Amino acid sequence: MIVTMAETVPNREIAEVLGIVRGNVVRARFFGRDFVAGLRNFVGGEVNEYSKLLAESREQALDRMTAHATSMGADAVISMRFTSAAIMEGTSEILAYGTAVRLV
Repeated sequence: MIVTMAETVPNREIAEVLGIVRGNVVRARFFGRDFVAGLRNFVGGEVNEYSKLLAESREQALDRMTAHATSMGADAVISMRFTSAAIMEGTSEILAYGTAVRLV
């Protein structure tokens, strides 16, 4: 599956636009991780625990979006984007979305 943030796929022609595809993940913070992150926040520097959590969440959202595109018969996803939102205190959503297309 080709996934790109561009509006086209280089050297390929779009035969059909299938529609919007998406994949999302909602994650809650974990007390143990929060405790360590809080200590790290106190002394400064990168909060590795949250960086890792967000990286894993983005990959999972991307995998779900790609699976959605595959189920529609797509060859590629163009104009792919990530967004995030707070759902409630301590919980956030990562959303991957784009346009599923068939290529010539």
